[in-house]
Parts: sequence; C-alpha cells; structure tokens
Amino acid sequence: MFLVGLTGGIASGKSSVIQVFQQLGCAVIDIDVIARQVVQPGYPAHRRIVEAFGTEVLLENGDINRKVLGDLIFNQPDRRSLLNAITHPEIRKEMMKETFKYFLRGYRYVILDIPLLFETKKLLKYMKHTVVVYCDRDTQLARLMQRNNLNREDAEARIKAQLPLKDKARMARHVLDNSGEWSITKRQVILLHAELERSLEYLPLRLGVLTGLAGIAGLLYLLTRYLLPSP
Repeated sequence: MFLVGLTGGIASGKSSVIQVFQQLGCAVIDIDVIARQVVQPGYPAHRRIVEAFGTEVLLENGDINRKVLGDLIFNQPDRRSLLNAITHPEIRKEMMKETFKYFLRGYRYVILDIPLLFETKKLLKYMKHTVVVYCDRDTQLARLMQRNNLNREDAEARIKAQLPLKDKARMARHVLDNSGEWSITKRQVILLHAELERSLEYLPLRLGVLTGLAGIAGLLYLLTRYLLPSP
C-alpha cells in the first residue's frame, strides 16, 4: 500500500473532502487525533512532557493542559523543539501502527489528514502522493467570515497566520479546487480516488511482504521436517 498526505487551509473545505473519501470507503488517519492521543496519561510522551515542563502543565484529572503548554513554548524555539522531540516520534509510531492495520485489511492506500504537512515537512518523506484542498483567497475569506462569524480584519489575520494555499498547491502532486460549486469539488474527489485505486504503486510493498512471509513459512516447514522425528 502507499500513503497519501492530505492538507488544506482554514475554511478551504478539507473536512468536507475527507468525508467524501470516507464515504467512498477510503481509510483515513487524522494526525491531530493521534497527536492528542499520544499525550494522554499512560503514554510515554505524557510522562516525558511532565518531566520536561513540570506538573504545572497538568489539569486536575492528569491530562495535559494544552493552553498552558502552548503558552510555555510560545516564541521559545528551544522549548518548542523539545516538545516536538518528545511527541513526533510517538506520533510516527502510532501512525505506522494504524497504517499497518489498514495494510492487513487489504487497503491499497491510506489517507493521512495532516494540517501542517508542508510547514513541518516531517512526514513528507513517507507520502507517495500529496493532496491540497484549495480555494482562492476571496472565497476562503468569505467562507471563514460566514462560518466563524468574524469581521474581515480578524478573518484575514487567521488566514495570514497560515502558509498560503497557493504555496501549498505548488508543492502538492494533486490539487482539489474547492473554489466553486461543491458538486464540482466532489467530482474531483471521486476522480482522484479512482486514479489512486487504479495505481499499482501498492504492489511492490505488498509483494515484498508476501514473499517474506512465504520465505518464513518455507523455513518453518524445513525446520519442522528436520527437527521432528519421522514416523
């Protein structure tokens, strides 16, 4: 199987696009969900965060207080790097676990919903395909103002805080343009899904795994024949 990294921007329509992929039966892994999961009590990252930043980052129930932790690393690159060094390996580990589950179930590809795919670049090397849900700036601004009930100034500030969608579109292998009617966007998603399903890029890994399993089975058979006495 192969991995497809999907990203977008605020009010670009990424969540709606993911819903269509899921309706088509696609496997989707939300990296934000994994990032929240790995810092829960009982996980190694939770213990290491408390060791590094102190018990003041904890809520009364033992969960990480994300706001307090965010304030601690705000404008402090060293502390942000420390937090990333703690959480990113655990996120990748959980990501690979989830991916392997889908591999065993026979999926040809898995979509990873990664908001900061091109900003951090940490997971890009694992992606065979990259997809950006794009819309033009005016459409993005209008949708954000309506959705969040924001004035123009506040909406523009939120958009400017992110990497521009046009820059992400230039870096992506596939662009789903959500600037117009939703029916047009949905059609693009369906066509992309069909293209990815037709791709044979999943075969090398699957054949390699099957070959390895066949080799192990053959070795076990020979060992059994050698070690067990003949009737």
